[in-house]
Amino acid sequence: MNLAPYEAFIRTLAEESGKIIRPYFANPDLTIELKADESIVTVADREAELRMRELIEKTYPDHGIIGEEFDEKSTGSEFSWILDPIDGTISFAGDCPLFGTLIALLHNGQPIVGAIHNPLLEQLCMGDGETTTLNGRAVRVRETDDLAKATLLTTDIKHIAQHQDKPRFDALLERVALFRGWGDCYGYLLLAAGKADIMIDPVMNAWDLLPLIPVVRGAGGIITAWDGGDPVTANSCVAAGPRVHAEVVRILNG
Repeated sequence: MNLAPYEAFIRTLAEESGKIIRPYFANPDLTIELKADESIVTVADREAELRMRELIEKTYPDHGIIGEEFDEKSTGSEFSWILDPIDGTISFAGDCPLFGTLIALLHNGQPIVGAIHNPLLEQLCMGDGETTTLNGRAVRVRETDDLAKATLLTTDIKHIAQHQDKPRFDALLERVALFRGWGDCYGYLLLAAGKADIMIDPVMNAWDLLPLIPVVRGAGGIITAWDGGDPVTANSCVAAGPRVHAEVVRILNG
C-alpha cells in the first residue's frame, strides 16, 4: 500500500489543527469545562477536532472517524481515522507545553500510520510501523539494555494506583536510573526520538493509544498492553526499547 498520500494528509491535519490550538495556549480567557466522565475539555479541543473532521470528510468522504470529542462516524469503510485533538488537556490548560495532537489511520482496524504533533514546538513525529521520523528526520529508540541506565516516564502515578499494581510499579521505579512525569503523548515522542527508554500508561482510550503504535514500532520500539498483550485492543500501554521491554512487563506484572 502506498502510504505517501496519507502521510501528506496527516501533515495537513497537523498544520491545520495546530493553527487553531496555538492561540489558545496560555490564554487567560481560556474556559475549562468538565465532561460527563469528569475529564476536562476546552474550546481548543473541540475546534481542532472539528477542523480535522471537516478536512477528512472533504478529502476521504467514505472513511470512518473516531474522535475523542464527538460521535463516531462509521461508514463501514476499510479505512478509519482516529483523532485526539489535544492529548494532555490537563497540561495544555495548565500552560504546560507537554501535550500534542494524535492522529492515526486504521486499515481494517489496524493502525498503519500514526502521528504525534506538538504545535507549540512544531514537532511532528510520524511512523508507519517500519520507519519513524521527527520533522522528516529518521529517529530510533535508544539501545539501552540495562534498567539501571534507563529513563522511565509516565503520565500520572495516581492512575497507576487506581488501575494497576502500584507496588509492582514501585519495584520498577527502584530499578531505573531516572524517573520523570513527562507524560501523555509527548512521552512517546521522547521515547521514539531516543530521549527516554520506557513510557507507560495504566489506562487509555483508543484515541490515546492507537496512533502511538506505528510511531513506536517504526522507531524500533515495542509497544504492548500493560500485561504484554496486543496494544490494538488494549486499554493500557507499556512502550520501551526492545532490550528492556520484556523485563519491564515482567516487573509490572509480577
